[in-house]
Amino acid sequence: MLEVTTANGIVSSSSCDVTDQKSVKAAFAEVLGKRRVDILVNNAGVSHVGTLETTTEQDFDRIFQVNVKGFYNCTQAVITHMRDNGGGVILNMASIAGSAGLADRFAYSVSKGAVLAMTFSVARDYLADKIRCNCISPARVHTPFVDGYLRRNYPGKEEEIFAKLAAAQPIGRMAEPEEVASLALYLCSEEASFITGVDYPLDGGFVNLRG
Repeated sequence: MLEVTTANGIVSSSSCDVTDQKSVKAAFAEVLGKRRVDILVNNAGVSHVGTLETTTEQDFDRIFQVNVKGFYNCTQAVITHMRDNGGGVILNMASIAGSAGLADRFAYSVSKGAVLAMTFSVARDYLADKIRCNCISPARVHTPFVDGYLRRNYPGKEEEIFAKLAAAQPIGRMAEPEEVASLALYLCSEEASFITGVDYPLDGGFVNLRG
């Protein structure tokens, strides 16, 4: 936000519960009542560790409420506005878990597979309306979530386990949030105007270069 305001841009924020369609519609109505929206980035998400057998119904529902229904709610809230105003860009944050088999990520992987399908479907349905829809599928990204996970599950061994997780990426490290943001900025820009219906793995070679 600081960079935007420093460049004489205007920044504002609104909050909503992405799992609650009424909450989402109210937040978007507030925004759309003030300005045109050209870009939507669906980035809300929660994770879960577990196999099919260890994933409870409550776990499964929670993951889908945020990771899938949340994206549906936000996209539906803005799609008509974009269509009626000549187009726009929708960018979904997926994961390599949606297209590669990862151990102990059953519900999370299924939800991200749904995000891939949603991306392709929206891209196809709104081609004629000049609405582009793509997604980014990161591998491990070094965020506070990772640090918190290590503190909770590997107290005293955080550095050791972090090094193992980083080394599991063929490129030898995790991605940085700024690298994800750079790709997102490109895909939402006019420079990417010929790109739609594409899943971009940001994975340090994880999908294609292992082994």
